[in-house]
Amino acid sequence: MQLKPIEQSFAVNFKYSLHFTNEVFESNNSLLAEVIKSYKPKEQVKLLFVVDDGVLKKRPKLIESIRNYCLLHGSQLQFTECLVIAGGEIAKNNYDNVDKIISAINNNAICRHSFVIVIGGGAVIDMCGYAASVAHRGVKLIRIPTTVLSQNDAAIGVKNGINAYNKKNFIGTFAPPYAIINDSEFLTSLEQRDWIAGVAEAIKVALIKDEFFFNTIKENAIKLKERNMGAMLNTIYRCAEMHMEHIAKGGDPFESGSSRPLDFGHWSAHKLEQMSNYSLRHGEAVAKGIALDLTYSQLAGFISVEILDEILEVMLDVGFDLSIPISGHKEMQELLKGIQEFREHLGGELTITLINGIGQKMDVHQIDMELMKNAVNSLNNKCKINVA
Repeated sequence: MQLKPIEQSFAVNFKYSLHFTNEVFESNNSLLAEVIKSYKPKEQVKLLFVVDDGVLKKRPKLIESIRNYCLLHGSQLQFTECLVIAGGEIAKNNYDNVDKIISAINNNAICRHSFVIVIGGGAVIDMCGYAASVAHRGVKLIRIPTTVLSQNDAAIGVKNGINAYNKKNFIGTFAPPYAIINDSEFLTSLEQRDWIAGVAEAIKVALIKDEFFFNTIKENAIKLKERNMGAMLNTIYRCAEMHMEHIAKGGDPFESGSSRPLDFGHWSAHKLEQMSNYSLRHGEAVAKGIALDLTYSQLAGFISVEILDEILEVMLDVGFDLSIPISGHKEMQELLKGIQEFREHLGGELTITLINGIGQKMDVHQIDMELMKNAVNSLNNKCKINVA
């Protein structure tokens, strides 16, 4: 007797919120307590904190503030431990960090009705999110991103991951956070390169989705470079909003298909980060990757020289170095390997997002390698750097 297969399908509704505040751990700021209360209104909830050491260096009293905040709201919040993790991309290169967090989840009896709260840049948030998503098959996570890039992009979505086998985000999960809290006060102590780096993600999403947003960035480029907080907060808000809209309405929140438009400029960015031994910030690499794919788009006839120059000028006004830091044939070939690695990471056919106008994305499924080499050299010539 041949048995028929049993098939089923089901839908799961995911919901999470992005909040905006200033000085989240100040005694008169009840936002975090209210977010946790929204989950368990009448019970005390255990909290495990994970803090980026770069944030702690700038704010040495942060852990004390966290403890005091939990004591103040003691009927709702139970502080257990605060782990400090080395920040930057190194956080994602070492599985020991994941093990450290999972061990703390175990040692502090953090269950699926408890919370891990991660405070830091995008790399620490990615890594901690992965650890939280695999412990108990998923512990609730609240992200408190502290950089421009993490507030407008890295902490907004449903992806978590670590690097392995010299590939970015090779190991990871899709797991939405319970909530994200953007605290503008953390931005005030950023180094200039970290202040600027996150604007690359805003330019990216504007170029593929919203010409009006790009023009707003263009008008505010100098203000952004000069650390105008109002201009930056507006940029973060719109960028984050567009990322969340894409996740919810793009039809592929867990990236089952082959198209990933939010990774415009990222195939080379990921490779350049790895080739630089992660001395490049992610946003800095993304800016270079966007500039390279724009140059390729122009050489391929998809956009005009005028559009290319307009966009590059905006990026330079913000303060980006757009040159591709490679020299010689060997490094060129290593860079171009990033195209195949990008395809392998996504699966399916090669799909690279380009643009054929500001705010107008297009997907291509083949890359002319000789033309891409010409794009590298053309971009570097614009930046007064020659590549052999």
